[in-house]
Amino acid sequence: MLIDAFSRRFTYLRLSITESCNFRCSYCLPNGTDCESRSGELNLVEIRRLVTAFARLGTKKVRITGGEPALRKDLTEIIATCKSVPGIEKVAITTNGYRLARDAQAWFDAGLDAVNVSIDSLDADTFHLVTGQDKLAEILAGVAKARAVGIKQVKINTVLLRQHNALALPDFLDFIKSQDISLRFIELMRTNDNTQYYKNQHLSGESIQQKLLATGWQLKAKSSTDGPALEYYHGDYQGRIGLIMPYSNDFCADCNRLRVSSQAGLYLCLFTEQQQDLRQLLQNDDVLPLMQFLQQAVLGKEATHYLHQDFSGGTRHLAQIGG
Repeated sequence: MLIDAFSRRFTYLRLSITESCNFRCSYCLPNGTDCESRSGELNLVEIRRLVTAFARLGTKKVRITGGEPALRKDLTEIIATCKSVPGIEKVAITTNGYRLARDAQAWFDAGLDAVNVSIDSLDADTFHLVTGQDKLAEILAGVAKARAVGIKQVKINTVLLRQHNALALPDFLDFIKSQDISLRFIELMRTNDNTQYYKNQHLSGESIQQKLLATGWQLKAKSSTDGPALEYYHGDYQGRIGLIMPYSNDFCADCNRLRVSSQAGLYLCLFTEQQQDLRQLLQNDDVLPLMQFLQQAVLGKEATHYLHQDFSGGTRHLAQIGG
């Protein structure tokens, strides 16, 4: 098993397959992607070996991220490869949704269990302002298509931004009232390139949490492979509201996830100072050396991310290893 020095067990792998992205979200890549080359991205064979090693160590869930994973022409094959590994029970992706309407069926057929779509506003003009893309209607159509083809879990990720969606809770609640969708509000996190933006835009999720609790929403129990969101449900709503609040107390206490970058770097935390290169260990079908390396590496995971001390580690931006 993958268990660290604080008795945390890691059953969830977040696997980035590219740093490239075609959106220009103001909180992540306002000037477009800084990925100069896509050479060196993990290939299918390396992905199979990597996921196999994690699965043999107790990992049950893989989330494919980026950048924008749909920029990889072999995304469907990557989904199928991850799902075919014995022990992997759930395969998910996080996407900006620009190819969701077109590819949802193929992804589902390949074994995709869950999709998270980034939508920071339900107002078309605000969405365009934040992302640099006038594609809200197209992406919402993709969300509908994902549900229609049978993908088990469809979630929407919304980064809380003081100047753009701070007052939009009623709109989001209306959106999920009659749709079986989990909408998760994510607190903006400070990275190496967004310090001033963070100061201007950061909005705590606690205000939303208090509003939910005051109007009858109840906290849902987590499963062992769930991510960090606190998810709330209400009898009058088909959908659910999740909150990811990395600045809250004890956020890291039940951490169950590790990250691997598209360049084969192991990140013990989103905000770690250093990565550990796995490339050489992925060049052989014998995954035992990789398993042993992972078991030793995880013992060096810190107790917390130290965001409260304004520490953002080596993370340049959230597209680097999938946020």
